[in-house]
Amino acid sequence: MSGIAKLRFEASAGCHVSALLLRPADAQCLYVFGHGAGAGMQHRFMEAASARLAGHGIASLRYQFPYMEAGSRRPDSRDTLLATVRAAVRMAADAVPDLPLLAGGKSMGGRMTSLAAAEAPLPGVRGLVFLGFPLHPAGRPSTERADHLEKVRLPMLFLQGERDRLADLDLLRPVCAGLGDRATLQVVPDADHSFHVPKRSGRTDDEVLADLASTIAQWCLRLL
Repeated sequence: MSGIAKLRFEASAGCHVSALLLRPADAQCLYVFGHGAGAGMQHRFMEAASARLAGHGIASLRYQFPYMEAGSRRPDSRDTLLATVRAAVRMAADAVPDLPLLAGGKSMGGRMTSLAAAEAPLPGVRGLVFLGFPLHPAGRPSTERADHLEKVRLPMLFLQGERDRLADLDLLRPVCAGLGDRATLQVVPDADHSFHVPKRSGRTDDEVLADLASTIAQWCLRLL
């Protein structure tokens, strides 16, 4: 496996952010991988997920949103977040022009990617992968955050923890069903929003992550 390349790109006018490109020698596609609201691209989950995906021949481009790059805990405006997603996709296509693209991310990163795709096509992107789609705030079940998904004309893979407090499965399942064959929902038993599982589950977090990477790889191959 090749090393990690450090990159930078312009997320919005005059604002540059960092990115990390991990490309295995046998890469078949590239996942443009946005982080969640509370942790950046170097969070252990992001690093471990990228490494696991590389083991299945999936390259990844992790990138920072501007607020995280600046060391802030307060997310940027929606316009800035969406502009960053689009810029990351463009940069990925330029940096690795020979690989088809997937896009998405952990929690907020995935939702912002779907919002961007709903507004306008993301050039070169063949599918979206959500690692814990944040359907609603904790304790406030609703489906408003999924309304835009009807406008996304790409295949979508939802990887969701059974105990995810940001996605009531009784609400998410009908949402995915309403999207027809564009949506695939994979529920991870006992997992929470961070894909952590309790000891009583008989599994480890690392085993869960390995299964997530395998699921993404199998789904990805059907798109290529």
